[in-house]
Amino acid sequence: MTTTTLALLVPLLPFLGAAAGLLLGRTAPGFVRPLAVLPTLAALALAAVVAVRQGGNAAVDAATELTPTGSVPVELALHIDGFAALVAVLVGLVAACVQIYSTGYLREDPRYPSYAALVSLFTSAMFVVVYSGDLIVLLVGWEVMGICSYFLVGHYWETPEARAASIKAFLVTKLGDVPFLIGLFALATDASSFRITRVLGAVAHGGLDHPTLVALLLLAGVAGKSAQFPLHTWLPDAMAGPTPVSALIHAATMVAAGVYFIARLLPVFEASSAAMVVLAAMAAVTMVGSGLAALAQDDIKRVLAYSTMGQLGYMTGALAVGDRGAAVFHLLSHGAFKALLFLAAGVIIHAAGTNSLAAMSRMSHLRDRVPDAYWTMTVALLALAAIPPFSGFFSKESVLGAAEHVTAGHAEHAPGAAGWLVLVAGLITALLTAAYATRLWLLAFRGRGAEAPDHGRQPLTMTVVLWVLAVPSLALGGLAYRTLPDWFDGNDLAPTLTTSVLGTGVALAGALLAYAAWRHLAGLAARVPMGAVAAHPEGDAAHVEAEAIATHAPAYGAVASAPDPADPGRLLLGPLHRHAAVGFHVDAAYQALFVRPVQAAASLVRFLDREVVDTYVRGAGTLPRWLGAAVRRAQTGNVQTYVSALLAGTVVLAVAALLVASGA
Repeated sequence: MTTTTLALLVPLLPFLGAAAGLLLGRTAPGFVRPLAVLPTLAALALAAVVAVRQGGNAAVDAATELTPTGSVPVELALHIDGFAALVAVLVGLVAACVQIYSTGYLREDPRYPSYAALVSLFTSAMFVVVYSGDLIVLLVGWEVMGICSYFLVGHYWETPEARAASIKAFLVTKLGDVPFLIGLFALATDASSFRITRVLGAVAHGGLDHPTLVALLLLAGVAGKSAQFPLHTWLPDAMAGPTPVSALIHAATMVAAGVYFIARLLPVFEASSAAMVVLAAMAAVTMVGSGLAALAQDDIKRVLAYSTMGQLGYMTGALAVGDRGAAVFHLLSHGAFKALLFLAAGVIIHAAGTNSLAAMSRMSHLRDRVPDAYWTMTVALLALAAIPPFSGFFSKESVLGAAEHVTAGHAEHAPGAAGWLVLVAGLITALLTAAYATRLWLLAFRGRGAEAPDHGRQPLTMTVVLWVLAVPSLALGGLAYRTLPDWFDGNDLAPTLTTSVLGTGVALAGALLAYAAWRHLAGLAARVPMGAVAAHPEGDAAHVEAEAIATHAPAYGAVASAPDPADPGRLLLGPLHRHAAVGFHVDAAYQALFVRPVQAAASLVRFLDREVVDTYVRGAGTLPRWLGAAVRRAQTGNVQTYVSALLAGTVVLAVAALLVASGA
């Protein structure tokens, strides 16, 4: 088969698996799991073959016009360069791991067939985004992911948290998609094509009439999809969905789509210095703000959610300094270790019966209950903290090196202000990342108190994928910058000496600060028995998580369990802790600025509709009814009454005629 044919099969196979899984979910449930896993594995294999054939060389392009539009045509087009080939392999790997993991995690869930089909459809949509060479076809995959995320985040629809989170995720991302759609049409109008290659050609020849406006409109959609400030608030709440869904959304789909989109159309953004500075500022605020918020979270998945926002900030920061190679390198590295972090967190939640770090810190021997999750999560946290030689070190330092390159004045398209913003915010975030990674590890695995419940070994399908993902988390960094430069525009991805020393130094400092604070507080505070968290009986991990979501309020706002007195985040943040715990009140600000005024306006409209407009409508029917009643009363059937009324009317008319005549 040709490379083009193989590339078309990559998104088609998960789509067919989703359709077949839905059709056979009730009539032949035994086929549901194979239909979830096998097409995704086949898509991964084909994506790997496409990547090998593409080899980082010239992009593979193919197109056919779908239908004449009368103006700018829409084409079924492929554009597979080195970035697309590698990102597709990442999507396939994470999706396959999630599907395999879910067969054990949701083995007793009655809604598993629909869940598996939605995950397959989600995967297919992301493949469409990655391989598409036409902006409208890309938009189709972009929107299908948004719809799938709505259903998957709301999988536990019995809980109000899941219902609210799914609606919030859908509305916030759609809010960003409105200007995004306008930006796509504006871009296509300027370039006279939706084809990505032609758009980039028009940019190279100065064919954009309003580059800043177009870039900012597109950036709004990216901010919503990739959870960047100020449209980031949906992502922490999306943790109400099943843990495998969180792994898929955070590692390889949805949030990665926005970063990938900018990387593919980076020349469009580089055409406007103002847009690059805005992109850098957005990345800087997101990085630092999410790092501070992660230090204050009690829910283990919520810590990882804010971590995702910060790492996406690194990627958008790399794009803001004009280095898409560093951005995609960190996207690949982050995809592996973040998927591992979430899937390991799912095992820990199952074992502990809660997602509260405060509760886990009151359990002893939790790490002995989940040895696979303990060791693999340790690897992933080291990669997250960018400790050498783990993969996160190489990719994160390549971002900082790109920013340093801009500050030295060696970049042509990126303004110096963007370089300084990304470099300073990146170093601060490296400190915070290591601190909250260390805090998570200490609270989850170094707890003291009651024995952690023993549920026995987790299903093999849940533990095997942890070790599969641990391999790239450990080895991807060194492999990528040594053997894959052709896939990254030929860029040298090796970290520079300056950023390596600075980045590693601040990361170690953050880890040591968190450890020292934990030791200090542990020595001062007397441990109390856990008490609040009961050991769950052996059972389906998804049921445990659903109960944890329903009962563990700290994951979604209010503080319901007693805080851990040895929590290093409280000491490190000080008075800032209570503000960071609620995301610096951004949700409250949106509630005051947008939600309440809209609700008040809706109440006013309802009042006007019911009390004013309906009054006229009711009056239009009431007046004829009254007139009819009056006429009805005049119909007495008495001839004398009729004659009297006729004579009286005649007299009245005669008098009126005389008055008119005399007046004339």
